[in-house]
Amino acid sequence: MELIEAVSAAGFLSPEEKRPYVRLAMKKTDAIKVLVMILWEAKSLDEKKYIALSVKLDEIGRNLGGWNGQLTKQTTPKTVPTIKQNSPELTKKTGEK
Repeated sequence: MELIEAVSAAGFLSPEEKRPYVRLAMKKTDAIKVLVMILWEAKSLDEKKYIALSVKLDEIGRNLGGWNGQLTKQTTPKTVPTIKQNSPELTKKTGEK
């Protein structure tokens, strides 16, 4: 339930505000994966259902990871590299020595 709440909340927020909710959803997805594995190991979940759930959970994890990566790119300030006077990069570009 918390996974659904986190994803739903993130959908309505600005990129800066979304990141904590997306990361929470990623953590909840990982917790569900562990719980499903425990159920399978305890023979409370048959292999066919375990595989079906695992495939879906992996897809959800990849989607959340991609969303988190996009948010990181959008919210991380871009730095402009500086070229020092008389540096090799500057002399290559201008042809000066």
